Amino acid sequence: MSLFPSKSAFCLGYAPHKRHFRLLLPLVFLLALVGCQSMGEKAGSKAAPSRSIPQGQALLPDTTAVAADSLQPTALAALPGLPDSVRRQVAALHQALGPEARALRLSVLERACVGYLTLRHAGRIRRPAVLAVADMDLPSTERRLWVLDLAQGKVLHHSYVAHGRGSGQLLARRFSNRIKSACTALGFYRTADTYDGKHGLSRRLHGLDPGQNSNALDRYVVLHGADYAGQRYLSQHGQLGYSRGCPALPPEQYRAIITAVGAGACLFVSGPGLESRWLNGKAAGRQLAANGWH
Repeated sequence: MSLFPSKSAFCLGYAPHKRHFRLLLPLVFLLALVGCQSMGEKAGSKAAPSRSIPQGQALLPDTTAVAADSLQPTALAALPGLPDSVRRQVAALHQALGPEARALRLSVLERACVGYLTLRHAGRIRRPAVLAVADMDLPSTERRLWVLDLAQGKVLHHSYVAHGRGSGQLLARRFSNRIKSACTALGFYRTADTYDGKHGLSRRLHGLDPGQNSNALDRYVVLHGADYAGQRYLSQHGQLGYSRGCPALPPEQYRAIITAVGAGACLFVSGPGLESRWLNGKAAGRQLAANGWH
C-alpha cells in the first residue's frame, strides 16, 4: 500500500489514515526545508558571486570590500588640511586639461595631485610633472586612465584600463594587497624598469602604501598590454576582461603609455575606501609653493 493517497482521493475529500498522516509529516517538513535552503543558496550566489565571503570569515586588514549598488561613483569628502592655494591650482589644472579630462572627477584629481606633491616632497618619486591616474570607481566600459603632463596642463594619454578578476565584474568593488588574490590594489605607485614579458613591453610597479599595495612587486603587478583591455574586446563582450591584479592597457595604446610614463613617475589607482599616508595637504602645499608642479 502506498504512503501517498491518490490524487482522486484528495479531490474527493479523502482523509488519510492517522498512522499514515504521522508518517507523512516528517517527510513533508524535510522536503520543505531542503527546498528553502536550495533557493536561498542560489539567490545568494546569483546576487554577488564575486564578493562572497565564507560565513564567519572576516576580511583581512589588507582587503577592502565595498557594496556595489549602482554605477554611480562613490562621493569623496574634501581632503582635510589642504591649503586653499592647492585647491585653486588643482581646479585650474582640471580646467586646463580640457574635454579629455571631463570624466576625471575633480575630487580624484585633487587626491592624485596631493599624493604626487607629497611624494615629490619626500623624495619618493623622481620623474617631475608626469602623473598617471586610474579611477577604478568607474566601470570598465569607460576610459578611466589618464596620463597627465602637470606642467603643461595636458592629457598625454586617455585609455581603458582593466582591473583584477578578484575585484569584481563591470565594477571593481573589492581590493586587496594579498598575493594570489587577483585583486586590484589601490594607492600610490612608483613606476620602475621595463622588460619584455609574455604580454610584450611591461613596466614594473613599486607600491608605496604599506599594507595596501606594498606587495606589488611580489604579486608581479605591472603595466602591460592585453587584448581584453581594448575597444574590440569591449565591443564584443560589453565590458573589459580581467587581469590578475595588473592595470592592463589596450593593445593599441600600451606601448605609448608605458613609454610616456617612464621610470620613477607616480601612478595613482583610486577607488572606494582608499586611505593613504601620502594624502598630506600641508606637505603638498609646501612642495607646490616651492617648486610648482615640478
